[in-house]
Amino acid sequence: NVITAPPTDALRINGRAEYGYRNTAQVVGNISGKVGPLSASGGAGYFRTDGVSAFDENLGGREKDGYRNFGANANVDLALSDAVSITARGYYSDGRAGIDGFAPPTFAFGDTREYALTREFVGYAGLNAALFDGRFHNRLGFAFTETRRQNIDPAGVPTETFAGKGRNERLEYQGTLEIVQSVQAIFGAEREISRFTASSFGGPITVGRAELDSGYGQLVVTPFTGLTATGGIRYDHHDRFGGATTFAASGVYSPNGGATTLRASYSEGFKAPTLYQLQGDYGNAQLRPERAKGWDAGVTQRAPGGVAEVSATYFRRNSRDLIDFISCAPPLSGICTNRPFGTYDNVARASSDGIELGLAVTPIEALRLQANYTYVDAENRSPGTNFGKRLARRPSQTVNALLDYRWPFGLETGATLTHVGSSFDDGGNSHRLQGYVLADLRASFPISKTIVLYGRVENLFDEKYETTFRYGTPGRAAYGGVRLSY
Repeated sequence: NVITAPPTDALRINGRAEYGYRNTAQVVGNISGKVGPLSASGGAGYFRTDGVSAFDENLGGREKDGYRNFGANANVDLALSDAVSITARGYYSDGRAGIDGFAPPTFAFGDTREYALTREFVGYAGLNAALFDGRFHNRLGFAFTETRRQNIDPAGVPTETFAGKGRNERLEYQGTLEIVQSVQAIFGAEREISRFTASSFGGPITVGRAELDSGYGQLVVTPFTGLTATGGIRYDHHDRFGGATTFAASGVYSPNGGATTLRASYSEGFKAPTLYQLQGDYGNAQLRPERAKGWDAGVTQRAPGGVAEVSATYFRRNSRDLIDFISCAPPLSGICTNRPFGTYDNVARASSDGIELGLAVTPIEALRLQANYTYVDAENRSPGTNFGKRLARRPSQTVNALLDYRWPFGLETGATLTHVGSSFDDGGNSHRLQGYVLADLRASFPISKTIVLYGRVENLFDEKYETTFRYGTPGRAAYGGVRLSY
């Protein structure tokens, strides 16, 4: 799903430059316009930061693991007629990230000089045709993704610890037909071919390939004003795992012109193991696809004049054959044979359910308050020692509150307060990650019609916290920049 800035009819230029915490800098620019039947947009950006140590600085991490990235995007649309057009878009990314790891001889987690290089290109080209006075839209497209990865350890022998290349090609057709004014049909077919090669420490090269053929159909029905119902079916055939059929349905109903909205949905999921999970250095050729079923239901109520809105949603999902990475200890047998550092396995059935509550208040046009609360009960339902225990790194409670105010002289200010509850770092629930609270401030001020100055402070009170055991997180950080729009 390649998303780039869409072309505009008039010439538009946008730019942004920013600098802040630990030499973090970013420059982004984009230009778009239209000449005759040709619409185009293009942009590029550069980001770099010294970063923090991936190995927690509070535990002795000293070497900062920085990051830099150059990216570029383009989007072109050529109208051959009022009903037929050609679209092409693409994205390129070139990045380098410092990483820490488990260096010999102790193999304990700590600072290393290792870094990872990633280059990725994503492209799409398609033909669009509207028939029967625009009631039947057709899209035939080809999407291409290529990713190259390389890990380098200057202190290692050999220095290249990993090299991998992945490629994905997908041919797709989608049709959208307005059968009658209140009934719309969407249908399509896809063929996807994935390939990868990988090697570690200069060893043998592993080669993998997979094919996936899919077809789907969906109906969107609006039988009367206020009610919209959607139902769909999808069939996927994987060359290794065979076929799978999944269903989805949803409904939205408002009896009073949008003041009250009732909604519900049901969906099923199917995900085949990746080629690396099957055939990589830690691969397991016996893996099974992940499958899931879930549903949700909710209500939104808006006050007259739009001064307030409240919402509530209940959700539930059951998953089976979840794929996770497991450690292997001697004696190495079964799926751990020849896998001293671990492998992938279908280890879990899991269930999760919870509620989401939301509130938005705009007492005056210049002031807006938003708040939301989420409670999730996610637990392991696999038979064994971890049955009934919480899934790793799933906080049960999260609260966010945002306050924004626009001053009469143009200054816009805002604050965000985020509370994340405690969780466990492991499936056995033996190591607890403490909850934390983060406070952020932001402000922007237009100095002309085309130039805006802005700034923000993240983690205002320099909270010390972990999202993963022994991994570092940023402290108090300030950033400032300028945005240009012409």
